[in-house]
Amino acid sequence: MESQHGSRKNMSGEHILIVEDDAAILTGLRAKLEIEGYLVSTATDGETARQWLELASPDLLVLDIMLPELDGLSVLRWLRRKNTTLPVLILSARGREEQKVEGLRAGADDYLAKPFGLTELTARIEALLRRTRGTDSTVQIGDVAIDMEHSRVTRDGVELALSRKELALLMFLVRRRNQVLPRETILASVWGDITASDARSIDYHMVNLRKKIEPNPRQPEYLITRHGLGYELALGG
Repeated sequence: MESQHGSRKNMSGEHILIVEDDAAILTGLRAKLEIEGYLVSTATDGETARQWLELASPDLLVLDIMLPELDGLSVLRWLRRKNTTLPVLILSARGREEQKVEGLRAGADDYLAKPFGLTELTARIEALLRRTRGTDSTVQIGDVAIDMEHSRVTRDGVELALSRKELALLMFLVRRRNQVLPRETILASVWGDITASDARSIDYHMVNLRKKIEPNPRQPEYLITRHGLGYELALGG
């Protein structure tokens, strides 16, 4: 299981989980998506995928149907019982129409048959993500404006200097605003590691974000610590 931050195009920190047991396909997919700038995590069997999805909150799931331990359709049916909104793109070598229908009925949002081109794959992923980003391309936190489409954070038109991790963390919190997020979920979703146990890195970046975002960092109005539970970006509404 591995994860990397990309850095070239998509700076919003969107997190894609790829579940694929073919090493060559997995390597190619991961490399392509990292070039596009996504945070990419991987699993090679259905049971590991389920462990990821229990903890992490990815923005999109790329799921192969034929998997060891637990097949992709079983993973998808399990996922839809707990999460009906996560976009899922199914991959399969099965070309028959009934297999596509079975995947879509199980809850997939799109289906791509192998072999496929990486350009088509990334176009499908971008289309699915656009659907779930919503219509609010700019989110306001006090006097700070967050341009979700272009991954820019400004105050009175002046861009704020955020580190890559601070930006990814802020974008993740904005996409899941008004939700209490456990530290473990943040680690898995922004740091891309479900085995990490050190929450101090999150606390460090949260302190820095408060200094840059909050009117009074010592008494935060938006980036709230929910003691014993995690963090919440509280925007109301």
